Amino acid sequence: MRHIFVLLLAMALVGSSTPSWAASSSSSSAAEVGYGAGAALGTLVYVPFKATFCILGGIGAAGTAIVSTQTAGKVVSASCRGTWVITPDVVKGRDTVKFVGDTASPDRARAAR
Repeated sequence: MRHIFVLLLAMALVGSSTPSWAASSSSSSAAEVGYGAGAALGTLVYVPFKATFCILGGIGAAGTAIVSTQTAGKVVSASCRGTWVITPDVVKGRDTVKFVGDTASPDRARAAR
């Protein structure tokens, strides 16, 4: 437990050391540290679930590749793309978490924008 606390504290301090001129914000430094700590804790909880989902998607894609390699690629894209890190903007509600990634090919995804 002590090691986790030290890790969270270090991540909060490193996360709050970004230059203040990079983004003008009206929130206080204490709030920014809180958002950074929340993002670090959220990432520590979220990443194991996302990694498990990605691994299981890879296993499923291996079985799917026997029938259709294109579908297997979509399975891998859906399970391994998306959000991997919780950012302070997610904690603030400015950004969203995409657990399941886009299944469109990168060329079609660029064309859709």
